[in-house]
Amino acid sequence: MENTQVANALERRLDLTINVADLDKDADARLKKIGRTVKMPGFRPGKVPFNILKQQHGHQARHEALSESLDRAFGEAVTAQNLRVAGYPRIEPKDSADATQMAFTAIFEVYPEFKIADLAGKEIERPVLDVTAAEVDQTLEILRKQRVYYENAERGAQKEDRVVIDFLGKKDGVPFDGGQANDYPFVLGQGMMLADFETAVEGLKVGESKTFDLTFPADYFSKDLAGQTVQFDITVKQVQKPVLPEVDGEFAKMMGIADGDVEKMRAEVETNLKREVKKRIESRLKDQVMDALVETNPIDVPNALVEMEVQRLMQAARADMEARGIKADQMPVQPEWFAEQAKRRVTLGLILAELVKTENLEAKMEQVKAKVEEAAQSYENPEEVVRWYFSNPRNLAEVEAITLEDNVVQWVLSKAKTSDKAVAFDELMGAKA
Repeated sequence: MENTQVANALERRLDLTINVADLDKDADARLKKIGRTVKMPGFRPGKVPFNILKQQHGHQARHEALSESLDRAFGEAVTAQNLRVAGYPRIEPKDSADATQMAFTAIFEVYPEFKIADLAGKEIERPVLDVTAAEVDQTLEILRKQRVYYENAERGAQKEDRVVIDFLGKKDGVPFDGGQANDYPFVLGQGMMLADFETAVEGLKVGESKTFDLTFPADYFSKDLAGQTVQFDITVKQVQKPVLPEVDGEFAKMMGIADGDVEKMRAEVETNLKREVKKRIESRLKDQVMDALVETNPIDVPNALVEMEVQRLMQAARADMEARGIKADQMPVQPEWFAEQAKRRVTLGLILAELVKTENLEAKMEQVKAKVEEAAQSYENPEEVVRWYFSNPRNLAEVEAITLEDNVVQWVLSKAKTSDKAVAFDELMGAKA
C-alpha cells in the first residue's frame, strides 16, 4: 500500500488490494446464507439450486462482500499507519496487473496535527460593570416603558403619541397600491412610517386634515415609488398620549411581587440584573477568547468536517424557518451561506479538543453541579430544575459543554495579557432607558 500527500494538506491516498479468491469465497458464503431463507416459486425454502440463487442474488452478495472487505482493508491500513481519518473515504477502482487481485485507491482526509500556540502576546479586555441603584432605576424605567398605556389627548400630536389616521396617497393624481388605509394606528417617533410622513402628522389634532408632498427615498423597497414624489391626504382620528405606570405597589404586583412590596421588587430586579450582566460579560469574554484561539492557531481543517457542519447548519436553518411558518421551498437554503461559519466552528472544535486533551480541561462534576444550581436560581422552583437536569445524563450535555468552554476561557486568560475595561450599561445591555 502507498500513502501519498497531495495538494490538500490533509488529504491522503491509500492503495488497497482485495484477493479475488477470498472475495469469491465470501460472496458464496453469503449466497448460501441467503439461500436458507429465500423464497422462490417452485422451490421449498432452503432448496433453491445454487446456480439459480447466484443468478438472482449473486450481485448483492458480491457487493456486500466487497464493501466489507474494503472497510476491513481500509481500517487495517489506517490503523497500521496511525492515521486519524476525518469523514469518510472515497474509494476509486484502479487497474491491477495481477488478475488474482482487485486494486483500489482510498482518498480521504486526516485530522490536523498541531500544538496550541503561545498566547502570551494576545491582549484580552475583561468588561467590567458594577450594578448600582442607578442601573436598577434605569432597568425599572425600561420596564415601565414596556408597560406603557395611552390616554386621549386634547392637543396636537407629539412624538411618542399613539395616533390613528386615514391616509390616501396619489402619484400624479392617481391612487397607488399600498398608499391607502383607514383607522391606521402607529406611534410617532418609532420609525413605523417615513420620517417626512410622521413630521406631517405632528401638530395635528383630532379631526384635522392635511395634504402634503412626500418624496420616497431612492432605496425604497418599491421600485415604482423609489425616488418618486407623491401627495398624501391625511385625517387624524385619534391622538393618545403615553402614560407610564408609577413605580408603586400596583406596579410591583404587575412585576410578580404578590404583596406589592416595592423594595422587594427592586431587590429582585437587582438580583436578576446582576445575573444578566454577569452572563453578558462572560459571553463577551468568551467571544474574545475564541477569537484569540482562532487567530493564534491558523490550522488546516478537513473539508469533510466543514461540509458536514454546513449540512447541520442548513438543517437547523430549515427547522427554524418551519417554526416561523416559512416553507423551506419558499426560501431555498444555500450551502454558501454557512460556509464561513461552518469553517470557524470546525476550527474551534479542533482547537478546543486539543486544548482540553493537553491541558486536562474537562468539565468536573462539581463544576457542572454548581453551574446547574446557578441556572436554577432564575426559576420559581430551583430544586425541581436541579432534579430535572440530573435525572438524565443527556440533560447535562449542554451544561457540560458550557462548563468546558468556561475552563478554556480561564486557561486562556491565565496565559494572555488581560486588562479590565469599564463598559457602559446601555452598551452592554443593548437598550436605552
